[in-house]
Amino acid sequence: MKTSFIFGLTVIIILVSSLQFALAFETEQEPKPPEIPVPTPEPEPIMPPDPDPVPEPFPEDTESEKMQRLTKENDKLKQQNLNLKGQISILKNEKLELQNEILEQNDIIQNLKEIILEQVRVIMDLVNKLQDVLFERIFSPTINL
Repeated sequence: MKTSFIFGLTVIIILVSSLQFALAFETEQEPKPPEIPVPTPEPEPIMPPDPDPVPEPFPEDTESEKMQRLTKENDKLKQQNLNLKGQISILKNEKLELQNEILEQNDIIQNLKEIILEQVRVIMDLVNKLQDVLFERIFSPTINL
């Protein structure tokens, strides 16, 4: 039994040491380099579609009709331009009036601030006087005793 025990222990030690050697051998191996990727071909660019030809604006009209139509459109646009210029001048006048009103309101606010500050000063003076009177009436008789 002693022999089998020693024999079994020896076999276990040999197996463990060979296992350690095998594990150490595996960890010392150098890693393989990664595979080089295969280049993919570039996709063909998407071309924009060809634009449609621009049709003539007034195909049936003659030159004189085109001139008349364009003259009317020009006159109409000139009239609209004049109307817009008139509206601009009206808005500028209204803006000036509002700015003047704002200045007047700011002056009124400033005057009211000054009045309020003066009233606060007067109230503070009255409070101080009241304190003096109360102090004299309450503490004066007790001090004289």
